[in-house]
Amino acid sequence: MKVYTNLEQVEADIKDNKLYIEGNVEFQFDLNIDADIEAGNIETEDIKAGNIETEDIKARNINALNINYYAVCFAYIGIECASIKGKRSPCKHFCLDGEITIKPRVHTITIDGKEIELSEESFNNLKEQLT
Repeated sequence: MKVYTNLEQVEADIKDNKLYIEGNVEFQFDLNIDADIEAGNIETEDIKAGNIETEDIKARNINALNINYYAVCFAYIGIECASIKGKRSPCKHFCLDGEITIKPRVHTITIDGKEIELSEESFNNLKEQLT
């Protein structure tokens, strides 16, 4: 199991905006990174990241864009993400003391100095029209 005790150790291992750990990982601090995480099992207090691709997650609190796990993903306090999906059938994601909040991804674009928020679907439609 790979053990990180501080953010500097994590940042040293991020390549191309992705933290890839072969096998299991433990973060002995609250993790807050903009990068994606790919690992075996994840154990930590709080985790805030981009996309998470893993076997199983055990955490106090999870805040991520997309979470993909194998069999079990649970948090004590809460999970906040745009999507959460298990690969195994059956699989289970849950919170012991809180709830799972699915928040759609929002993109912000600037046109003539004004910021406009678009849903993921609207953003993708606009992107298709422009390419």
